[in-house]
Amino acid sequence: MSFSINAAFDSGNIRLIGITGDRVDLEIVKDHQSDFYQWFYFRVAGAAGRRLTFRILNAGGSAYPFGWPGYRTRASTDRKAWHTVDTRYADGVLEFDWPGGAAAGDAATSDGQIVWFAYFAPYTMEQHADLVARIAARPGVRHRELGTSLDGQAIDCFDIGTGPKSVWLYARQHPGESMAEWWMEGALDWLTSAAAAPLLEAATVHVVPNMNPDGTRRGHLRTNAAGVNLNREWHAPTPERSPEVLCVRNAMDETGVNFAMDVHGDEAIAANFIAGFEGVPSWTERRGNLFVEFGQRLAAHTPDFQTALGYEKSQPGRANLSMSTNQLAERFGAVSVTLEMPFKDHDANPDPAFAWSPERSAKLGVSCLEVLSEMIGDL
Repeated sequence: MSFSINAAFDSGNIRLIGITGDRVDLEIVKDHQSDFYQWFYFRVAGAAGRRLTFRILNAGGSAYPFGWPGYRTRASTDRKAWHTVDTRYADGVLEFDWPGGAAAGDAATSDGQIVWFAYFAPYTMEQHADLVARIAARPGVRHRELGTSLDGQAIDCFDIGTGPKSVWLYARQHPGESMAEWWMEGALDWLTSAAAAPLLEAATVHVVPNMNPDGTRRGHLRTNAAGVNLNREWHAPTPERSPEVLCVRNAMDETGVNFAMDVHGDEAIAANFIAGFEGVPSWTERRGNLFVEFGQRLAAHTPDFQTALGYEKSQPGRANLSMSTNQLAERFGAVSVTLEMPFKDHDANPDPAFAWSPERSAKLGVSCLEVLSEMIGDL
């Protein structure tokens, strides 16, 4: 029986190069008008009972090839449970296997006729629409459409709470970092529960679950429909290049910002960590100490966070103000945080079957807000 490869769906990305027996050669498609690529998501029909080997031939030229060593591809036969499968990287080629049925430990049997593979468990625009509908219907939630993307998609925002402090949570500036919207799902479920009452009395929380709907639908790694990296637009966003950033930043100008969290995924570091705003001209020791305290409290709160690994800090006065975390710290005097989650696993407490997963991403969203609730009075 023959099999077929297809990525012509919401968030899909792959190009078939050739099939030789049970070996499939592929390439990841670049973001539109950009050289960035790394995100892949495709399905294989007719896979039942076949052991297949897939080779992504252009992996070595991807945006972050140093992220491939130690990485494990995600696979699913139901698009709900995303297990890891054996993956190797050598000589610029990423290679992974489908064992002929169940991905490691999956309850699915070899009778499964279709299997999906992805860089990380996808969070598509259809899933986003379901999330928006579900959260908007809950008591106390105010929904706004802040603007539209270059492709005309809505930039959705939820306003929750009545407190005087202003908190902004936003995710998926880089659309291939799908764990960021899984984090948002956990955060929004918590924010609409009774547990959030103390935080919502102290603060109004503004949530933008997806900053880059065009890149999400198109299957991009890092850019919008114009090939623009939104997290380099915050100093001077324009309607022509980055309307997504412009409408969000305009809304922030109306409310001010006391605390902000920009949610991302990191290709190389096998851990959850935060990055801050050390190099902004307006940096103060008080705000710096609050940033450090947030990380320390989060590490004490959950084993799925740590503070030993992370990015190199900017030197004083050398922060890149085109990046949102730095721009918001400088513009509003905010305690501004970038959260990074891994495409690999959180190696301090790894999961061999699932690695870092949607479920763990959602739980980390809850943990972050529980810590913020404890600290909101000091911000």
